[in-house]
Amino acid sequence: MKKKLFRLASKKSHRDGPKGVESCCHSIDAMEMNETKISPEKAGRKATLLGLFVNAFLTPLKFLAGIFGGSQALIADAVHSISDLFTDAVVLLGIKIGRKPPDKEHHFGHARIETLASAIVGLALIGTAVYLGIEAALNIHRHTESHPTGIALVGAGVSIAFKEALYRYTVLIGRRIKSQLIVANAWHHRSDALSSVAVLLGVAGTLINPAWHILDAFAALIVSFFIIKVGFDILRKTLREFTDTAPRPEIIEKLMQLSRAVDGVMDAHDLRVRTSGGFYQAEIHIVVNGQLTVVEGHRIAKTVERCLAEEMDELGRVIVHVDPDVEA
Repeated sequence: MKKKLFRLASKKSHRDGPKGVESCCHSIDAMEMNETKISPEKAGRKATLLGLFVNAFLTPLKFLAGIFGGSQALIADAVHSISDLFTDAVVLLGIKIGRKPPDKEHHFGHARIETLASAIVGLALIGTAVYLGIEAALNIHRHTESHPTGIALVGAGVSIAFKEALYRYTVLIGRRIKSQLIVANAWHHRSDALSSVAVLLGVAGTLINPAWHILDAFAALIVSFFIIKVGFDILRKTLREFTDTAPRPEIIEKLMQLSRAVDGVMDAHDLRVRTSGGFYQAEIHIVVNGQLTVVEGHRIAKTVERCLAEEMDELGRVIVHVDPDVEA
């Protein structure tokens, strides 16, 4: 994995440094054993394929339940599910290409492909929400009546159960492998579950009291605004990556503290950090005793790289420049 390069930089455990550094210098062998587990790419692909199969099952189910259950809202919800099939395909492509290692034409890897795919998912969410919102507003304006049956109620309930479970599983995997793309796709699953909640409320309300037939339209309108917000949140995060925006101040401070805590580092400065594909890429200058040899300075730099990588799971790449303290 990305961190493995840093962990292999030094086989020697740096346990003589100051407090705060010892925790990041564990046994290399134990860490490499954890690396042999399922790779992030395979985990992300597995979660996405599961979502693809679930969506392929739910789409015709909701169509049929909407037709035979007399629910126009459930049919519209089935149309929403079709967009999930599209985003699943985008995610599969993004996770496959975005996790490829650097090559001759892409010296910094392919992580921006994953960021681009996240942006596409965000746009798909916004487009879906706009469609649902317009349909709901038109139904409210026209006072559209529907007389659904229990079949529609069951169809909506099954959709909610599957999609909410799928959301929880997918977002767990996305956070575990540090993939904004997988997390974004998880929110697409939840948007489908929420739209099904609107359908469920409308169908249940109509069954209880036929005069409440407009309830699902109001619920769908409220849900559409929530989905739009999620879509814009995803786009905002991808825009921050595309423009190389620095991470939160506490991340910067943590990197500086960890670097300064390494034995042999007199100071650290000129730290630059950006995010690509959900991982931080950093450059930092450290100041060492000017009387040290080049080999000794290089060893300290590698220790800083290794400890930063081990302390911060979100760190994908770090370059350490060595500056001599001329006054030493």
